Amino acid sequence: MEGTLKPIATIVVIEDDIELLELEKFHLEKEGFKVLDFISTKNVESILKQDIDLMIVDRKLPGIEGSDFIRYIRDKGIQIPVIFVSAKDRDSEIEEGFLSGGDDYLRKPFNTNELIFRVKAILKRTNALQHERLIHRDIVMDLNSRKTYIQESEVALTKLEFNLLSFFIKNKNRILERDYLLRYVWNDSELKQKRTVNVTINRLKKKIDPENNKEYINPIHGIGYKLI
Repeated sequence: MEGTLKPIATIVVIEDDIELLELEKFHLEKEGFKVLDFISTKNVESILKQDIDLMIVDRKLPGIEGSDFIRYIRDKGIQIPVIFVSAKDRDSEIEEGFLSGGDDYLRKPFNTNELIFRVKAILKRTNALQHERLIHRDIVMDLNSRKTYIQESEVALTKLEFNLLSFFIKNKNRILERDYLLRYVWNDSELKQKRTVNVTINRLKKKIDPENNKEYINPIHGIGYKLI
């Protein structure tokens, strides 16, 4: 449906630790990915016929071991990129993961930010990551299509409003002075007046927060504005 936010890419996560599985899923979905989660390899093969862009696979799984499963699907010609996430961290075990068909290997315990970085790096290399997005709270900005979504519903912004909101998100939790905004968003600090900033921000706030209850952009008296 037009105006509906599409997932950046679809990722299969196989992890038998339920808490870790939910954590990975939460952070991946927060980045805009669609996640299909499994606690074992059972039923995974059947869904690989869909458009899957990446798999994140634990090695210590009930039933078939993770690297054995990847070796099995590689032998069947399935070449979906794979990141192993595993407590098996000896050099020989890591080598075994790569030899079985893995594309990357992340040792447990790991930082979720590092997982996201590795996911995006692989998707960029495989051309699956086609969209760049900025995300803040329930705001998602697609930089490729230049569309803005609030709670997955599209909000129509002008070019200036889009540039202004994206600049705020890139500098979230930072106080931005009006002169600074004029210089870097309007690219003109001399011909435009500070009142121009106030008017545009107020118009933007009405579009992204019509009920005036989310307080995305807050005025800082005598200085400028801050996105929170």
